[in-house]
Amino acid sequence: MNNRNRGKNTGDDTLFGSEKQLSKLKLAVEDMQYLLSRDYPEKAASDLVGNRYRLKTRQIQALRGASASIQQLHSRQLKNVGTSDLKDKTVYLDGFNVLILLESLLSDAYVFEGLDGCIRDLSGVHGTYKRVNQTLRAVELVASFYRKNQIHQIVWIFDKPVSNSGRIKQIVLDFAKDHQLNWDADLQFNPDKFLAESSAIVISSDAWILDHCKEWFNLIGYLITEESLPVNLIKMM
Repeated sequence: MNNRNRGKNTGDDTLFGSEKQLSKLKLAVEDMQYLLSRDYPEKAASDLVGNRYRLKTRQIQALRGASASIQQLHSRQLKNVGTSDLKDKTVYLDGFNVLILLESLLSDAYVFEGLDGCIRDLSGVHGTYKRVNQTLRAVELVASFYRKNQIHQIVWIFDKPVSNSGRIKQIVLDFAKDHQLNWDADLQFNPDKFLAESSAIVISSDAWILDHCKEWFNLIGYLITEESLPVNLIKMM
């Protein structure tokens, strides 16, 4: 194991740690929702709002993740299932999305609750996935969720083009075997499309997936509450 983690970037405390910046971001989210609800393209809307509030690049990234149109919020809410809907079900999990978000959260990075109630971070894969100190703990949290809710099976879906995806797939499968969990893992060239077209309940905070899937569950929000996780959570509403 190594000393890598997914904690804060240099400057994040300046961008997200003061009441002045948070107030500005919340106003920006309001403006962003207004524009998206009137069919402005996301990039044009975020450029306009970012310029108005003089937001930095990472603030704009957080703004985009937190924002959605009124129509999107309504659709996502209708498809959002609760814990009572999970028993004896097969659940598909957006592997890198969930792992990296949990690793960031456990590394004390800032995470953001959007208008749809989903938690998102500012990390990404960028072509290569590297295991960090918090990876095992993240997998353990998913295992706790699986057991407590008597889920029939969790299927982890990873991006095949991402370097080391085969390795993390095997780590998940080995963990499941060691702990007698009914898990499977698969590599997909286009996991977003695969998850969106699945008839199973999906776990992801990816906005496109949430807009196109049949049903989804807010795992990260659940874990923060259920496991009493200490978290640098910024509510963007």
